Amino acid sequence: MNFKTNIKKYGFLETASQIAGKEGVELYIVGGFVRDLILKRELDEIDFLLVGIGNNFIKKFADILKVKNISVYKNFGTAQFQYKNLKLEFVNARKESYKKGSRNPKVTNGTFADDIARRDFTINTLAISLNLKNYGELIDTYDGLKDIKNKLLNTPLNPEETFDDDPLRIMRAFRFASTLGFEVDKKIIEAARTNKERLKIVSQERITDEFLKILSSPKPSIGLKLLQKSDVMSIIFPEIKNLEGTEQRKDHHHKEVFLHTCIVVDNISVHTENVWLRFAALVHDIAKPQTKKFVEGTGWTFHGHEELGARMMDKIFKKLKLPLYKINYVKNLIRLHLRPIALAKEEVTDSAIRRFIVNAGEDLDDLITLCRADITSKNPNKVSKYLDNYERVMKKVLDVKEKDKLRAFQSPVKGEEIMKIFKLNPSKKVGDIKKAIEEAILDGIIPNDYDEALKYLLKIKDDFLK
Repeated sequence: MNFKTNIKKYGFLETASQIAGKEGVELYIVGGFVRDLILKRELDEIDFLLVGIGNNFIKKFADILKVKNISVYKNFGTAQFQYKNLKLEFVNARKESYKKGSRNPKVTNGTFADDIARRDFTINTLAISLNLKNYGELIDTYDGLKDIKNKLLNTPLNPEETFDDDPLRIMRAFRFASTLGFEVDKKIIEAARTNKERLKIVSQERITDEFLKILSSPKPSIGLKLLQKSDVMSIIFPEIKNLEGTEQRKDHHHKEVFLHTCIVVDNISVHTENVWLRFAALVHDIAKPQTKKFVEGTGWTFHGHEELGARMMDKIFKKLKLPLYKINYVKNLIRLHLRPIALAKEEVTDSAIRRFIVNAGEDLDDLITLCRADITSKNPNKVSKYLDNYERVMKKVLDVKEKDKLRAFQSPVKGEEIMKIFKLNPSKKVGDIKKAIEEAILDGIIPNDYDEALKYLLKIKDDFLK
């Protein structure tokens, strides 16, 4: 099969071919570019495989393209540069061998066949020749094209060997399945189960990066379920693993929390690409196993799971090495994810709505998106009822926001003025006085207005001076 027509729009590839021929270097496009070209996915990176001494080739190629900045990584035998909107990366053909306790390979020069054999999955072993004798020819050593057509993920070698050499490939397998919507060969799942402990030699940052890529995929549940099925989740995120399991007491089942969570994450992924909102959906019920209780006459309850779940984030963020500047956002969404449905009652007060607006702050829209995604009933009438409830809450929120101007809520009387009136130095008491004004606004005693707030401050002044 020849891909000459498919790559015609990348005119600089013919230039690369001519330079390689003059330099006596074999040149191929490999890996993700070939795979995504066949799948008609967006292309922003081209990986070149060089067989022979390619340093002069790379420099001459960059010069003709008028590229001045070339990054060379001698330790890895790679180089790269940016050309227009494409990242071009070059690697010399190599062989790799691994020691048992390390995922850092010993690298030696190799042939085209050596290099293709070391690749992770058959869909990434495809190559397009850029050599003059067979320009554009597809080289398919391990039936990668067949696996792409069948939407099946396979390893070129025995998956036990593939994962033992580089255990991060376990995470990559499930990430590719989730990103591409592929099935995974049963042998991969079993090899992942067998080698899961080997993931402990991989840096947490790299594991977390792959996990977040699964969460960023079009349908994250594919990767999440594979992590769960292979028991890899017990190594990388045991708190999610623990969501699995259904219990029955008398005629009462509680919903299988892991499967419910997968549905919520998929639901929210239709509406947002924000990976931290997706992460909040993943962990919103994370404390249900610890708070699960059977109450006679009521059934299963999970009182306080939202508060405990928020508190669990400190340990989880630290372990997964997640960015701490996102922790309060995730905590807030977990803490508040049950609040909107409680506010859907007709008799709810403006005061309760005000507190909800202030507590949600800038996360209000994301919170409602999460709450809508949390509706996983198969009963269309129930779904319709819950969605109507959220619309009713949002109407109340908008009404109160408009009426009270709560967009950036804080005491209209600032701390400096409070210190001047009370003749106070900066102290806890100043904060207490500000809080008293804010509480009065939230309770509807006074409007969110400077003059009214100042009048109220003077009214309560003696209580604080005592």
